[in-house]
Amino acid sequence: MAEFAEKYINPFTDYGFKRLFGEEPNKDLLLDFLNVLLQEEQGEIKHLTYLKNEQLGTGEVDRKAIFDLYCENERGEKFIVELQKTKQNFFKDRTVYYSTFPIREQAKRADWNYELKAVYTIAILDFVFDEDKAEPAKFRYDVKLTDTETMEVFYDKLTFIYLEMPKFNKTLDELETRFDKWLYVLRNLNRLDRVPEKLRERVFEKLFETAEIARFTPEQVRSYEDSLKYYRDMKNSLDTAREEGRAEGKEEGREERAIEIAKELLNVGVDVQIISKSTGLPVDQIEKLKQTNKD
Repeated sequence: MAEFAEKYINPFTDYGFKRLFGEEPNKDLLLDFLNVLLQEEQGEIKHLTYLKNEQLGTGEVDRKAIFDLYCENERGEKFIVELQKTKQNFFKDRTVYYSTFPIREQAKRADWNYELKAVYTIAILDFVFDEDKAEPAKFRYDVKLTDTETMEVFYDKLTFIYLEMPKFNKTLDELETRFDKWLYVLRNLNRLDRVPEKLRERVFEKLFETAEIARFTPEQVRSYEDSLKYYRDMKNSLDTAREEGRAEGKEEGREERAIEIAKELLNVGVDVQIISKSTGLPVDQIEKLKQTNKD
């Protein structure tokens, strides 16, 4: 088996995130996290059902959406949970676009009064939006359709929650709420070598047990190793591209920069779907770049 410096998986890898929150035996972890995140607003979620995470558009030319996690509670409300490892052009646009799929799938044939169930999109971000950098202490953004004059919520069935994880810097001693504890675990899991006393609760003990690499089968180790390589290669390539851009003192166009980053990621073998999600470029455009690289 491969040797890892860390005892626990990195939740910001695709494999790590899916293992903790996307597998049936660990559904209670996702349930607890969503309840902590949303309970004040919509009450306790008692049951979750995982739904198909690939959504197809209504026409041949429509783009498809592949959610990291997609689930439904006992009231029929829908939850999209997205993990975004790198800054992406138009990421907010993408989350709005993604929310249209669970809205459209609620349409019924024949007589339908247009009543909709609530849709929640939760984005866990390993970066900070440029426009938010002036507020280093604010890491949670709750967004709804709101009247701009009264600042009152106009429509409460469409919610976007963005968690800018790099801003969350609380220490163990500073953790006050269960929400704090969840964010601390997500931010620091792969840096820890044991379960801290302050996190000695059933749900977190199960999370640490699930995340312990020594408990993995050889096949699981290989899957995590591949996912971790993707994550590190992507971070390194993006960091290098940004440093080179700063060193040259150039302000390149957004699409041109995205194309350069995509080429770097292709060179280190990152999957096309992951590159598309990270850069915002369409899959077919990345496939063409991949073919050009081969030629």
